[in-house]
Amino acid sequence: MDRKWKWVLSSGALLVIFLGRMTTALEVPLDLPQPPTITHQSPKDFIIDPRENILIYCEAKGKPHPSFSWTRNGTHFDVEKDSKVLMKPSSGTLVIDISGEKAEAYEGIYQCTARNEHGTAVSNNIFIRQSRSPLWSKERKEAIMVQVGVSLVLQCRPPAGLPPPIIFWMDNNFQRLPQNTRVSQALNGDLYFSNVLLDDTRNDYICYARFPHTQTIQQKQPITVKVLDMDAINETVAALYNYTNNLFVDSPSGERRPSFMAPLGRSSTQMALRGGVLEIECIAEGLPTPEVSWYKESGDLPSSRMSFHNFQKTLKIADVMEADAGDYRCTAKNSLGSAHHTIKVSVKAAPFWISAPRNLILAPKETGILTCRVSGDPKPQIAWSVNGVPIENSPKDTSRKVEDDTVILSDVQTGSSAVYQCNASNEFGYLLANAFVNVLAEAPRVLTPPNNVYQVITNNPAFLDCASFGSPIPTITWFKDSQTSILNRDPYVIHNNGTLEINVAQSLNSGKYTCIASNNLGTRENHVYLEVKEPTRILAQPEYMVVQRNRKAVFECKVKHDPTLIPTMNWLKDNGELPDDERFLVDTDSLTINEVTEEDEGTYTCVMNTTLDQDSASAMLTVVEEPDPPTDLELTDQRERSVQLTWIPGDEHNSPTQKFLVQYEDLLHQAGVWHNLTEEEGTKTTAHLDLSPYAYYSFRVLAVNHVGFSQPSQPSRQYRTNPAAPDVNPTDVHGVGTEHNNLVISWKELTGLQSNGPGLQYKVNWRQKDVEEDWLSETVANASKYVVSGTPTFVPYEVKVQAVNDYGNGPAPEAVVGYSGEDVPISAPESVQVLVQNGTLAEVHWEPVLTSMVRGRLQGYKVSYWRERSLHQAEAQQEEQQVLLFSGNRTDGRLPGLKPYSLYTLNIRVVNGKGEGPPSPNHNFETPEGVPGPPSFLRIKNTDMDSLTLEWGPPQDNNGRLTGYTLKYQPVNSSNELGPVEEMMFPANETTVILADLKYSTRYKFYFNAKTIKGSGPTITEEAVTIMDEAFIQQPIVDVFKVRPIGPAFTNVNSSVVGEEGAVISWEYFGPDKNVYVEYIVENSKEDWTKEFVNGSSGSQTHLIKGLKPGTSYRVRLVVKDHSEATIHSTEELVITLPAMKSDQVDLATQGWFIGLMCAIALLILVLLIICFIKRNKGGKYPVKEKEDAHQDPEIQPMKDDDGTFGEYSDTEDHKPLKGSRTPSNGTVKRDDSDDSLVDYGEGGDGQFNEDGSFIGQYSGKKEKDTHEGNESSEAPSPVNAMNSFV
Repeated sequence: MDRKWKWVLSSGALLVIFLGRMTTALEVPLDLPQPPTITHQSPKDFIIDPRENILIYCEAKGKPHPSFSWTRNGTHFDVEKDSKVLMKPSSGTLVIDISGEKAEAYEGIYQCTARNEHGTAVSNNIFIRQSRSPLWSKERKEAIMVQVGVSLVLQCRPPAGLPPPIIFWMDNNFQRLPQNTRVSQALNGDLYFSNVLLDDTRNDYICYARFPHTQTIQQKQPITVKVLDMDAINETVAALYNYTNNLFVDSPSGERRPSFMAPLGRSSTQMALRGGVLEIECIAEGLPTPEVSWYKESGDLPSSRMSFHNFQKTLKIADVMEADAGDYRCTAKNSLGSAHHTIKVSVKAAPFWISAPRNLILAPKETGILTCRVSGDPKPQIAWSVNGVPIENSPKDTSRKVEDDTVILSDVQTGSSAVYQCNASNEFGYLLANAFVNVLAEAPRVLTPPNNVYQVITNNPAFLDCASFGSPIPTITWFKDSQTSILNRDPYVIHNNGTLEINVAQSLNSGKYTCIASNNLGTRENHVYLEVKEPTRILAQPEYMVVQRNRKAVFECKVKHDPTLIPTMNWLKDNGELPDDERFLVDTDSLTINEVTEEDEGTYTCVMNTTLDQDSASAMLTVVEEPDPPTDLELTDQRERSVQLTWIPGDEHNSPTQKFLVQYEDLLHQAGVWHNLTEEEGTKTTAHLDLSPYAYYSFRVLAVNHVGFSQPSQPSRQYRTNPAAPDVNPTDVHGVGTEHNNLVISWKELTGLQSNGPGLQYKVNWRQKDVEEDWLSETVANASKYVVSGTPTFVPYEVKVQAVNDYGNGPAPEAVVGYSGEDVPISAPESVQVLVQNGTLAEVHWEPVLTSMVRGRLQGYKVSYWRERSLHQAEAQQEEQQVLLFSGNRTDGRLPGLKPYSLYTLNIRVVNGKGEGPPSPNHNFETPEGVPGPPSFLRIKNTDMDSLTLEWGPPQDNNGRLTGYTLKYQPVNSSNELGPVEEMMFPANETTVILADLKYSTRYKFYFNAKTIKGSGPTITEEAVTIMDEAFIQQPIVDVFKVRPIGPAFTNVNSSVVGEEGAVISWEYFGPDKNVYVEYIVENSKEDWTKEFVNGSSGSQTHLIKGLKPGTSYRVRLVVKDHSEATIHSTEELVITLPAMKSDQVDLATQGWFIGLMCAIALLILVLLIICFIKRNKGGKYPVKEKEDAHQDPEIQPMKDDDGTFGEYSDTEDHKPLKGSRTPSNGTVKRDDSDDSLVDYGEGGDGQFNEDGSFIGQYSGKKEKDTHEGNESSEAPSPVNAMNSFV
């Protein structure tokens, strides 16, 4: 299963791009003045196609946009004077129309110049040459005759083309000639034969030269080679052909040591240029054909840059370095010896950059340095120019100093911008670089667009750009959110171009980042945002699957990804798209293939892509099915009782065959039914089969693999065996009587295959065992039993059954002992005795019955016993009979589970296979006293503050004479700690007791048991809580219905009422969960249960429920809940009835004196209202009105509209205003000390009566301006509101 973290690769690619950005030259915004910069130019060596127009590129930028001019072969090239030459607008690119012209006319060295008012830039020297593909010169080629075994060179010598052609050898049918270690093509195109064979004879050795620039191929005249076997022809024939001059007589033709054909001699030299390709070759002749090997004498071969070609004859080294210089030794070796040749390789170098000059942007008064550092072999010469003019010929500049490869500019001034050229050259080439010096004073500007959002995957590097420009060069400072500036410290790195790098981005690095660019002319800032995303991870990978054909295959691919990224799931099959088949169902996290076929096998890959990363995982699908059936069944080695079966296995279908199953069909005895015969391992293809006589066999084979069985093979041919006497006798022979006077002899019949021949019968033999008498026999056919009658009862017999057929008897059978039939016993056990061990256990003993009286196979003795009555009772109350069977010839047994202090009866019978014998006489025995059972109940009643009543009932099983009861009790505190134990004893005839002097509001635990002379019985427990010490305590009427709790968590759940509004719940809790609640609800209510959390610790607990309604019945229960609020345990509901309110609590509203007082107050208010009405109708002047006219107090507060109360009235005198109408707590109205009465505050004209004479005036509580009278007035408060304030 493969898993690929593709996002790592993508982040690596991002890093490469970023590093490239780090080395980019400083860019000047195009809206600022700047000298020209060449942006695009043609290559230095420019080979043109003479059939196409010549296009010489020269593009440049600058502010203002530069103008262009050209030189050709060192002199000015006037473009306007040549109608065939066109310069593109706003560009220096030349288009030369050569239609009707010869391209040679425009060959030469061109150089482009781009200039504006700030400087001049020049291009490389562009050498324009026409591509050439000349024809081969005509030559007459005579046939070359050579002797077998000699070496041969077929020369190609193609015409010199531009660029050089590509050479290859072919025949007349344009098929490449085969090459190998013996025949190969050299670097110069010649074809070398280390030794020739007769098969090399042919007349179409043709050398082809392909000229790539013009895509033309030139063909040399075919060369004919005839290889002669000089040993096969005589000298006369040789003289007749007269080809002596063409034979390589100097070359030996027999076996010989290797020697070199190229290069010649023991050593040679070769030069390579740094960065180029070195190709050196050694071609040797010899017989047998020699093998060539290489090694470097002064070091190792550069394995990463080295390759062998041309059957090890050529060594190629790419990207040549100085270290590749040295002696390379090639060795040619065959079985007769070896030869050596040394090639001395020297490495030269055209000029190459160490540090090319870069553009300088300087502010006035600044200093800058231009550096032009190059290397090469020989050492290059460096020449500086300014604006295309050699620096020594340019105007003197005191601020400029030239030191070999460096130009130092000091204290530059505005207007001194220029373009400097550095030319480094040696005999192998030159380098030319333009670098401008732009003198500017410019405030900072940030070139990166604002509010860029950068997204990166966690643990990957993040790069936040802050491209800026300014002169002087701005200083870049970074801030994150509201933090202080980010320095060059982990995890941050600020690069020279302002880019902020976070080595390993984490989620905490997400946020807003601010970069500030500043110099002495100003400051600019820019905001960007970083979002660090979670990586995409495949959590559940697809797993290798082996699926049966036509079944379903499901590949899971569950992925976790950053929720803010949009994922895309793709499934691939064998790295390609899924088949266009509706059986393939792609879900969000799975791939389902229905009804798989063999074509579905392969590797399935789920690929989860986001915009930032991806993850993938693969798994294989193998389709299996049942194997194909075996074929070609053959029977060999045929014998009387055996045969050899062979077969050819079928296709296993990706699941190895585990075994082969061989089956047979017996056409004679059971045609159409196939039986399993034998199994063989899955690696075998033969089986030795043992056969039975008298059968017509057919065989077939099934293959079995992990999936299942194959279809059966085609049946083999029929194979018959001859009859014979039986080999086996019947099995499972038994002799058993079914009646008291017979013996039934039974057996399992032989199958037809076991009969071994026709006429199968069974010879049955029997005789009484241990009696001197002969065997009796009977022969039967087609039967499986024989009945012998008139036998004695239950006596042993020897029986045997033998198979016989027409060809003889089977083997002598072995005798089997059986018994004739049984009869019921005729005697009972005697001397029955009972030994009582204790109140619950007794032992019984008896004398066994004689074997002759048993009359059958003894199975045991059956003891029946029952309880007649308790010894407390005079009358018998017989209980259900109990039976115990003691197997075998036992004479004693134990009777467990008896009840103490009781009378029991028992008898015993003997049992055989036929039934039971007569019972023994009944035998009585008594059990002694024992400890009593638990008391039947213990109730707690009349719970008070310091006392309570206990009631109990006697045990249901006294098990003896009761001697009394024992009570123990102790208090239990809130932390479930037990207090001191008090103990009390009671006689057997008491059933109640009152416990006094208890502590109030305390839980008590009670332990109660009964006892006899044998000791105390089991203890029962109860708990109760005394009532709290409150002012009013009344014993409530409580109806509590206790039911066994549901589940094992709660026991001893009780309740008691406290006062009229409370109840105490007590319980014991032993569960592991701590979320225990008391829930209660009004009986017969449909509202939700009220829930109160209580202490969930184990042990005894209590809880007080407060705020219940008097006289109301409640249902209460205890529940345990889990974290999802689901109920785990719950008790049955307790019904609690609270008492009604006490009679001495009087409702004030129902008292007569209170009603009378309210009526008097109402009457008084009515009288006051009438008086107020009369006064208003008279229009009297009121003191308040006089005061208003006298003082015009602006602080008069109106009555509040919303609640109908009076606003506060105040002035500077000692008059106390009437407050808002609030009723004092004693229900009376407090009068003010002022003489003003309620009537004095009325005002005529506002109050009105309705038709029934009631007062409907309304006191507005506002000060209104009377436009007629021009004075302010204050309305009187509404008497209705005043009355309402008293109610």
